[in-house]
Amino acid sequence: MLLGFPIFSLAQTQSVLDEKVEKFLKEHRSEWHDLNVPYVDGQTLFDIIIKNKYTSALEIGTSTGHSTIWLAWAMSKTGGKVITLELNESRHNQAVKNLKEAGLSEFVDARLGNGHELVRQLPGPFDFIFSDADKDWYKQYFLDVTPKLKSGGCYAAHNVIDGNAPEEYLDFVQKHPGFQTTIDRKSRAGIMISYKK
Repeated sequence: MLLGFPIFSLAQTQSVLDEKVEKFLKEHRSEWHDLNVPYVDGQTLFDIIIKNKYTSALEIGTSTGHSTIWLAWAMSKTGGKVITLELNESRHNQAVKNLKEAGLSEFVDARLGNGHELVRQLPGPFDFIFSDADKDWYKQYFLDVTPKLKSGGCYAAHNVIDGNAPEEYLDFVQKHPGFQTTIDRKSRAGIMISYKK
């Protein structure tokens, strides 16, 4: 103890945060609607970041923050941060509230605005990008931000097997010579996972 305050190790601090996040996710598991990813998809995104030790993430489409919580939780373990973009003010405000309640605010830079413009303004570089905003703009998001994605970095796009993502986009990415692409089909929405060569 120092001046009457207990000294916590990094491992203890992380353990306390893990417990808080797990409790939050468990308590709210059935509430994530309003354009949020399913629980299993959040876990997939978390696992990708942890496995590759990514530290600089961009999320296009926060909604009310379910996927953001998974990304930020992973960043708390790798020492990184996620920038997340949301157009709708009500969803943005709810996401900020959820992130605070989950104890993850310090790992997130939550921005309110039009992703079409914001992605072009962000300097990067990023090692992980998650796209889950307006599907008809998927290809343009990819074109705008992948030059800022590091070699070995991952670009993940949601809703690729449930009919929401345009075929033109899917075909473009799967045939792109600069990326190695697979589709995770654990959930009914599907995540296209592309690693930059």
